[in-house]
Amino acid sequence: MIKKTFYRSGQPAPKLGVSPLSWVNEVLHHLGAGATAEQCLSEARQAGFQGVELSRIFPREPGALKQLLSQQQLQLVSGWHDGFLTERSVEQELDAVHNHASLLQENGARVMVYGECGWMTDNALDVPLHARRLLPEDQVKPYAARLSAFSDALLAQYGLQLAYHHHLMMVAETLPEIRALLSACAPSVGLLLDTGHATAAGFSYTQLIDEFADRICHIHLKDVRLDRLQQVRTSGMTFNEAVLAGMFTVPGDGGIDYRPLAEFIAHSGYQGWMVVEAEQDPAKAPPLATVTRAQRYVAQHIYPANA
Repeated sequence: MIKKTFYRSGQPAPKLGVSPLSWVNEVLHHLGAGATAEQCLSEARQAGFQGVELSRIFPREPGALKQLLSQQQLQLVSGWHDGFLTERSVEQELDAVHNHASLLQENGARVMVYGECGWMTDNALDVPLHARRLLPEDQVKPYAARLSAFSDALLAQYGLQLAYHHHLMMVAETLPEIRALLSACAPSVGLLLDTGHATAAGFSYTQLIDEFADRICHIHLKDVRLDRLQQVRTSGMTFNEAVLAGMFTVPGDGGIDYRPLAEFIAHSGYQGWMVVEAEQDPAKAPPLATVTRAQRYVAQHIYPANA
């Protein structure tokens, strides 16, 4: 049975946002080189989205960002934080997150995406996917305790719900790893459901819905070209090589079945954001046409209320 999400009551029904990754890559800077914040926001609005996630091409001064967003009548959905709680204390992490969390808070975001960047292989996105560094089992519970305390503080100090991003090459990639971590965390630690990263890690995103529906507070709608995924896994590609090879794409262009997610959205009471996201070369996937097609797909197949 699907449980109702714990996302705070009083929030609006699910809204549809888009990640700037369709315009500019956050790691591979040559992808989308020359793209501007104004172009990204204007085209996001033109494609029919209600909000965007943060990007390196956006200003980091709260007032300047707010002005840009308001010009296109867009909301700031959330923003990724490079977390290092596998290595840092809670106090150190709170110091590191202050400017970022303040920017999100002052621009109306209610969720912060947390990506664990500690305990990774050197140049982790440029080593084969099978060479990922694993977090020892005896370190999971201490890490979960720090993550829980950080999540509590983030909510108390900034009004931000932590959305933990399971992610290729990071400490929680596989279903058993996600299960072990979340089972050791306090209820305040939310889950970002990423359909693409689940599929690429070798399990169905529906298993996260079945086991952790009550933690899901943010959703990334990322599709996977399954033939490219097989090629990536068998040839020993790196994460960045997989991106360049077109493994990821927008919903409707890959092989993921979104019908179970549509059922979850319709019946769970989910009130967070859904965010169209794809890491691919904008020279091969022109952003406006690509995200417009994705918006229409989501409106038709996942959340008709966005039509």
